[in-house]
Amino acid sequence: MVHFIPDCPEIKWRHQWGSKTSENVVYRPIPVKRVVVHHSVTPECSSFDQCSRIVQNMQSFHVNQKKYRDIAYNFLIGNDGLVYEGTGWHVAGSHTYDYNRNGTGIAFIGDFSAKLPSSKALDAAKHLLKCGVENGALDANYELYAGSQVISTQSPGLILYNEIQEWDHWSPNP
Repeated sequence: MVHFIPDCPEIKWRHQWGSKTSENVVYRPIPVKRVVVHHSVTPECSSFDQCSRIVQNMQSFHVNQKKYRDIAYNFLIGNDGLVYEGTGWHVAGSHTYDYNRNGTGIAFIGDFSAKLPSSKALDAAKHLLKCGVENGALDANYELYAGSQVISTQSPGLILYNEIQEWDHWSPNP
């Protein structure tokens, strides 16, 4: 099965990274009006094999330890510049309390408290956001937040937080 969405970055779909099947999914209406950026606070990855293992382990932790329905994020981005589908555009994640059904959670794989993700990862995130708008999954006037703006967390790390404040759609007031 080949998935292709026009004008999108390369996305590794759930079956490609070895996802487990999710039970009891909660669908949400699109277009979504909010995007919340996080970091995973896991090791970084720079290859498909590394990133897939981290995403598989994250899904297992979220489901088995935290008792979420699935992996918390809608999308994850590795330093390899690839986007990894989490719950995707249509299914609510568990990334940010009060923002799961009306927001898309994007996590950069790694800890970005003291440095930025790779330029390939940053470009992939911007391309994913543009893709979401062009394909009707994100509202054309969506607002972009850091996790730390809307819940008590250090995510996405101070350095990445400063970076996303320069992006289109960033909002200082959630």
